[in-house]
Amino acid sequence: MGIYNLVIRCYALLIHLSAFRNLKARQWVQGRKDWRKKLEAKLSALGNSPRVWMHCASYGEFEQGRPLLEAIKLKFPDTKIVLSFFSPSGYEAFKTWSGADVVCYLPFDSAANARNFIQLVKPNQVIFIKYEFWLNFLNAIKRSQTPAYLVSAVFKPHHAFFKWYGGIFKDSLSAFKTIFVQDAASLKLLQKAGINNAIISGDTRFDRVMQIRSRFEALPFFENYCKARQVIVAGSTWAKDEELLLQAYKQFGENKPKLILVPHEVDKKRISETEARLKSSGLTYSLFSEVKDKVEVKAEEVLLVDTIGLLSRLFHYADVAYIGGGFDSGIHNLLEPAVHLKPVLFCGQADYSKYNEALELIEIGAAKALTQADELAQSLNHFLDEKENKGPLEKNIQAYFESRSGSTQKVMEVVFA
Repeated sequence: MGIYNLVIRCYALLIHLSAFRNLKARQWVQGRKDWRKKLEAKLSALGNSPRVWMHCASYGEFEQGRPLLEAIKLKFPDTKIVLSFFSPSGYEAFKTWSGADVVCYLPFDSAANARNFIQLVKPNQVIFIKYEFWLNFLNAIKRSQTPAYLVSAVFKPHHAFFKWYGGIFKDSLSAFKTIFVQDAASLKLLQKAGINNAIISGDTRFDRVMQIRSRFEALPFFENYCKARQVIVAGSTWAKDEELLLQAYKQFGENKPKLILVPHEVDKKRISETEARLKSSGLTYSLFSEVKDKVEVKAEEVLLVDTIGLLSRLFHYADVAYIGGGFDSGIHNLLEPAVHLKPVLFCGQADYSKYNEALELIEIGAAKALTQADELAQSLNHFLDEKENKGPLEKNIQAYFESRSGSTQKVMEVVFA
């Protein structure tokens, strides 16, 4: 643990140094300042009701955990939910979410912080989503003898748990009463390593995206805008995604499909960069913020969406989707477009083997990983033709989602048996 604690302290120091220039690092630091005082104030209103503490790394993990929290609240309305985040992107997005009674940052992983956090929260159950193996917190949970659960986890052979140096990480998994894994491969890896507190439950994200689809509310502007021509929706894009996408898009003839482009970040600087990219490519475009209130919108080639909160519904209007992130740390949410029965394309430059849904969607012919603009153009044409000819793809995608739903209920039946 000595080496681990040294590494963690160095990591925290780097974030503090980055905070002078980086907004997210600054939020990370400021959000944890006086955390005990802030948390005590929030907890004081909860009384003696039972408490469930759920920890999520960031935005995506919260979307996995959300259906479980909603199920808990529905079944046990008097239970109080304490929701913690590691990343500012999760905390800032959901700090006022009404489904939780307390939303906070997870304090820096020191032994004292972990011990104090557990003593303050006094959870009846602890739920971690997918990953986040903070060893001091897991040790504190184990010592407190609080039932803890890891939900929607995925384990791969390259993970530290299965390496010669990963003993302390493997031992930390004993803090969990039950580990709910997404697939048989993860279960096999754990059992081979002598970890026998795991069961297969699937991925709660499937329940979440199917829930979103069932609650779909139309977007009147896009109902009108997407008529008459086929539509490509490119979501959560970064600069390299856009360069690849625009190169491919220019290969269409005069009757191009409409391209709705939704960058991952929509601050003024980021949108200006995307606009410059569109201008240099010679493509005509409109900014959503400038045309959203117009009755008639000129049919430019590209609609650049510079507003947050629309993407999950925009995929409803797509004939084919592109998801960004593959050039960087990893592809973003593929299930969000696929649940609308849309084929999905993404850049395969980053290692996508850690994303089960990417491998599975590729296997059923509903997704493709690409690295070149020519490949992307060919795949766009392939899926647009499939849509126009009413092929069997939609039925295949629907069957895929139906076969993987119900994970939340499986977890509920074990945690609250």
